[in-house]
Amino acid sequence: MARSWGHCPRNFEKPPAETLPLRITVSFTAWKPWPTGYLLYSTQLGRKTVFIDAADKASMHIWTASVPRVRGHKVHKEGILVNLHSSEESSIQIAVVGSGYVGLIAAVCFAELGHNVVCVDIDLKRVAALQSGSVPIYEEGLPELLARHRGRNLSFTGDLHAAVRNAQAIFIAVGTPQSPTGEADLSYVEASVREIAAELKDYKMVVEKSTVPVLTNQWISRTMRLNGAREENFDVISNPEFLREGTAIQDFLYPDRIVIGADSERARKLARAIYQPMIDGSYYRRAEHVAGPVDMSQGVTYLETSPQSAELIKHASNAFLAMKISFINAVANVCELVGSDVSEVARGIGLDSRIGGRFLHAGLGYGGSCFPKDVRAFYKIAESVGYNFELLETVERINAEQQSNFMKKLRNALWTLKGKQVGVLGLAFKGGTDDVRESPALHVVRSLLAEGCRVAVYDPAAMDKARAALGENKNLVYAADEFAAAADAHALLVVTEWPQFAKLDLARLRAQMRYPVLVDGRNLFSRRKMLEAGFHYYSVGRPFEEPRPERAAVPVGK
Repeated sequence: MARSWGHCPRNFEKPPAETLPLRITVSFTAWKPWPTGYLLYSTQLGRKTVFIDAADKASMHIWTASVPRVRGHKVHKEGILVNLHSSEESSIQIAVVGSGYVGLIAAVCFAELGHNVVCVDIDLKRVAALQSGSVPIYEEGLPELLARHRGRNLSFTGDLHAAVRNAQAIFIAVGTPQSPTGEADLSYVEASVREIAAELKDYKMVVEKSTVPVLTNQWISRTMRLNGAREENFDVISNPEFLREGTAIQDFLYPDRIVIGADSERARKLARAIYQPMIDGSYYRRAEHVAGPVDMSQGVTYLETSPQSAELIKHASNAFLAMKISFINAVANVCELVGSDVSEVARGIGLDSRIGGRFLHAGLGYGGSCFPKDVRAFYKIAESVGYNFELLETVERINAEQQSNFMKKLRNALWTLKGKQVGVLGLAFKGGTDDVRESPALHVVRSLLAEGCRVAVYDPAAMDKARAALGENKNLVYAADEFAAAADAHALLVVTEWPQFAKLDLARLRAQMRYPVLVDGRNLFSRRKMLEAGFHYYSVGRPFEEPRPERAAVPVGK
């Protein structure tokens, strides 16, 4: 291995931009300043050269594309002792465009893997809040990771151009809301791409992280070229996210698979370098890694496909999961008609290894920012290429009917609804998040108000966002806790599966209510326990339970 020392002018050139960074700590046990103030060391590793540039005694970051590691190598020259140590992984300069749910989770998790990350947003108030350490979304583990990396290898800015200039990989994670016609609105993606293209002076990898229709990769590439980007200076790849709100940190760091859709080898290499700590399992062997549900020290499953396949994998995955939910809800409706218990049926189905038990939980149906939008978008994608994906229309219809069926249960319990006091537990579309987008709970609340009910609502995390969505109403009260929501209620509805609801003191809850009627849209409670507690208990796909009336003793002979 050749070594060379020499003076380096202040304007010396760093290695080519397409090389990948390797973080190396340079420590000086003795210091003898060079006339130029710079020290240059080079060593040949295969066909690559490692450069060290130190203007002072501080540790510096350098750049290399070499796979071999430089460890414990010592050079003594002119009274200077240099120790070289490399980190376990290469550190990539990453820009994440968008600090919403997907973007913020990706930014903190890439920082957790050891990369240098800049998260960009046009909302300067949000940027300032993130810079100060505020967490704008409810997500387990997010505050801790933000505190760990903010100001170190994670920063926030409103300057997209500066972020692009300094980045090797640019992840587009802006919103793709549903348009009035059902397709995904890609205007935010296009706007980001135009700005990225305007700043492209050397090679960058542009990554679709937002959920987008198939062939978006081609449209991004075309837009880049139309806005002046040279084809040799960029690749566009697809890297879909598979995050569940409430467990997003775990889902990112402990995924079932990582999917990369890329056509060029240079993009595939850079994508592998970004995820290398997860691919080889080295992240999970760190002392301070985020603990997860499974042992992944041997590495995660890493799948490379074409960009079109990666785009379809995301939509098809979400559509299939939505289909499972609608399927078990349809089964639940049959169970109610024949007097069986859907919980038992679902368990029997789920024990089949070909099917599995996940997403086989009957209830009010799916909601949130992904499933409703992605099912509709996938249907429109198929329609645009000439295929009638009518199965997805049925999935949507069953989901909508499930909320109507829930209101029918309440009418069966109370006869008429106008003027009734109803408590509602849950406002988020699912437990573990504060997201109320497309929440079945909000649909139920609006239906109750339309029927003339007085409604008291409570959610452990989503009160502020629900208030913003529902507004103020003389018949709507935002309660302080579960028992306040149940106070004087003719019926109590459980519409979000927060675990704490299942642990409520049932005797105290019943004592708060005018009628002991509970309609459970998430099957949180045991039928037997609800019966023992004296409730008239309605659930989804399970037999109705009500206390037997006590009969007075009849004297003998009467």
